[in-house]
Amino acid sequence: MKTTAGADLNMQDAKATGRDTRTAVLKRSIRANVPLRKTFVQANAGGDSRHGPLKEFVTGRDLRGLKAYLLIVAACSNGDNGWSTTHDSLVWARMLDILDTALPQSARTGAWRTLDRLRERKLITCRRSGTMITVTLLREDGTGEPYERPKGGTEEDRFLQIPAAFWTTGRDEQLDLPGLAMFLVVSREKNWSPFPLEKAPDWYGWSADTHERGLNKLLTLELVERREKYIKAPLAPAGFVKTYQYKRTAAVQPRKTKKAVAAGRAEPAARLGRCREAPAPGTPLRG
Repeated sequence: MKTTAGADLNMQDAKATGRDTRTAVLKRSIRANVPLRKTFVQANAGGDSRHGPLKEFVTGRDLRGLKAYLLIVAACSNGDNGWSTTHDSLVWARMLDILDTALPQSARTGAWRTLDRLRERKLITCRRSGTMITVTLLREDGTGEPYERPKGGTEEDRFLQIPAAFWTTGRDEQLDLPGLAMFLVVSREKNWSPFPLEKAPDWYGWSADTHERGLNKLLTLELVERREKYIKAPLAPAGFVKTYQYKRTAAVQPRKTKKAVAAGRAEPAARLGRCREAPAPGTPLRG
């Protein structure tokens, strides 16, 4: 049976895109925000090095691998399937936008190689069964330890949050490697934190130039805000030095859950109730 040109066009219109696939994965995980241990970005103070596993992606110029890893965390961290997710290798390829530039068989190979690099870094395990690939999360610090959802109770368990909208609105598609790395760095810290260029090699393991390019990319895309801060410096010619502080813009701030919103609404009412119950000044206490 011959296929008409109209049918071919209709098939192309119906075909899912990479963003469609990422959105479907996020909807299935049912999370407004994706938790990621801070030690993936930077190790805690006190060790031999402050560098986290993120360094290897940046110095290895592995943007595809970094995007794949963040998507896997998003897909698996709800724990519904034992911190694992399974897809056909072509689905993995489309999720990572490999199908945009490769034929199906090459795309399958590219998807497996990307996931295998994450396995070598001890961030996941992965196995193949026919065309299906199952990926299981390991702990984000690259130790190879089993994954558990971070709860923030200890320093090693503290986490940052990435809103699902980061993927569903295509913010991830706009970022290059320095930009994505610095997005994670800024997300790791409190609002209005400084990120001095000269500290980048010691704190994160990449160059000051990479650090600066990443921050500038985020500013250009309006994913971060910047403000000036002046610090007293008695030995400086002007008596002060100018520094910059950064925070994520509202578009990529973590979304409040319904529970948090409800708690926020309940607190003012609770305070009002306590005020009403308090005795007026000078009222004798009943004993």
